[in-house]
Amino acid sequence: MAGSGSDVIVVEGLAVGGDVGALALALSKAAAALAPAGAAPGTMTQMVWAGPDPAAIHPARREVDRARREIFAGFRPPVRVERAQADEVRVRIHARPASAPSAEPVYRGYAPAQLAGQMSPRGQVPDMGAVFAAWTRDGAAARARLGGGLDIAYGPARDQTLDLYRPQGAERPPVWVFIHGGYWQASSKDQHAQFCAGMLAAGYAVANIDYGLAPETPLAQIVAQVRAALCFLAREADNLAIDAGRMHVCGHSAGGHLAAMMACDPHAPPLVSAHPLSGVLDLEPLMHLPMGAILGLACADDAARLSPMWLRPRAGVRVALVVGGAESDEFKRQSAELARLWGAPAPLVVAGANHFSLLDGLNGGALLDQARAVCGG
Repeated sequence: MAGSGSDVIVVEGLAVGGDVGALALALSKAAAALAPAGAAPGTMTQMVWAGPDPAAIHPARREVDRARREIFAGFRPPVRVERAQADEVRVRIHARPASAPSAEPVYRGYAPAQLAGQMSPRGQVPDMGAVFAAWTRDGAAARARLGGGLDIAYGPARDQTLDLYRPQGAERPPVWVFIHGGYWQASSKDQHAQFCAGMLAAGYAVANIDYGLAPETPLAQIVAQVRAALCFLAREADNLAIDAGRMHVCGHSAGGHLAAMMACDPHAPPLVSAHPLSGVLDLEPLMHLPMGAILGLACADDAARLSPMWLRPRAGVRVALVVGGAESDEFKRQSAELARLWGAPAPLVVAGANHFSLLDGLNGGALLDQARAVCGG
């Protein structure tokens, strides 16, 4: 249901049940109603959630926060939770009308709406919720199957944890660090454990890391947290029975950005290799989109300081890049340009892969071959 006035637009979503799954469905329905009503996630001013048990759908719950992030990323208007008598969850969103999009180019000939499309991988799949649901299911199964040390704290914040998987029979294996994506605003290591099996089978200990998410954790702080995770692994290498002198870092999407940043960071432990998978490697386009403010990018200098494109890797770090054949021109351009500037081989282009299906290749095929090659194994 949607309604509008001169200054406010109201949309609603309804789902049967009172748990997180019902809330996620109601949020998805309300989100789908925003654009037809003339609003957008960035114009939301308030959410009202009503359910039979307010505590079950409270936004402070980690499951609830993840569900909201998967649908709305970093757009986070205030939430008020109410009790409802019926066994259903109702979400009501208040938003301002969206302004008419400008047709003037703002970046490399793209108008704002075109640039948003270039920088939004979600547009490559018909149902992003189904992707997250599959990752959640498969990630939980992989964590249970792979065993190892789960949720090891590498810092004081709630999300500063990592899972460490070790190959059987190896006394001091090299360590392959994986950094998940989600545009620095969503997802978690728990949804990516299934993509660690290939390198584990290849004889590497795998550290799958989490970090704080924007907007609560600005991008500069996220970079510092990832550095802290690498420093923890180096410092605790003896206790963890890993060879941190042979450390490799790999990341997908936002994690690809973070992996590239670690390759350039003089305060991070030495790395043998860095492997950004479809990374966001130049933040300048984000300054023209609402995402820039969500990430805490206040000016062009912030974007340049946090863009691998304008930095250089430390001496001796091997670099390989990859993109999906079905990705946007801008994602392909960024990987190709970084390879040129860093003197790395041209990116591997995985035919037919979109931004998300690309990850499947870490468990077999050309991408896993590339990952092993850049690590030297």
